[in-house]
Amino acid sequence: MVPAKSRSRSTQILARRTLENQLRKQGFLRIAGVDEVGRGSLAGPVVAAAVILGSIDRLTGLRDSKLLSPSVRSRFHDKIIGSCCGWALGVRGPADIDRLNVHRASLEAMRDAVCSLSPLPDFVLVDAFRIPSIFVPQLGVVRGDRHCAAIAAASIVAKVFRDNEMVKLAQLDDRYGFARHKGYATPQHLAALARHGYSTAHRSTFRPRSLFDTIKGRETLVSDDATV
Repeated sequence: MVPAKSRSRSTQILARRTLENQLRKQGFLRIAGVDEVGRGSLAGPVVAAAVILGSIDRLTGLRDSKLLSPSVRSRFHDKIIGSCCGWALGVRGPADIDRLNVHRASLEAMRDAVCSLSPLPDFVLVDAFRIPSIFVPQLGVVRGDRHCAAIAAASIVAKVFRDNEMVKLAQLDDRYGFARHKGYATPQHLAALARHGYSTAHRSTFRPRSLFDTIKGRETLVSDDATV
């Protein structure tokens, strides 16, 4: 039997539909959740997803992509894509991130994802931020990927797509181990950078203050969404 405290903690991290239900009562029917992944990676793109869940989609156990194993995340991804009312992606690559900075690149990717939905949503729920220039009512939700079902679904769709892109990069260049760490600052990745330097898949503006100190364990840059 699971202890009561453990059950409570597990329940708290399940994504709910409270916000979506409140908005539907106000007349908003197409409610998109938006999230991005890859912000803290040293390589590869930042990817945003926008997902509109149906009002009766059965996605028991839905939660933030970072809290799911790769196999469970993949199963949720297929269920979401197969049952949702609409989904779209926005992507910004390393060159865009270096040119814009990662925050602006992430906002642009999220804007692209929302604007690629057809028809457009009535309302947008975003993990933490507000998206500029989308001209749709929106709300930034702190820790939205943990508390809002639509945002959690978007985090899963974005994560699975980005992970697959990093596997493709690994097939093109096997020196860095992208398939394992997805571009994040693991000891293996940092050691490969010390040997080979940065590739075109890397973000040239993302450099540890001291690469060799990082390898020795005195610095870490692993992001919150570095689950592999």
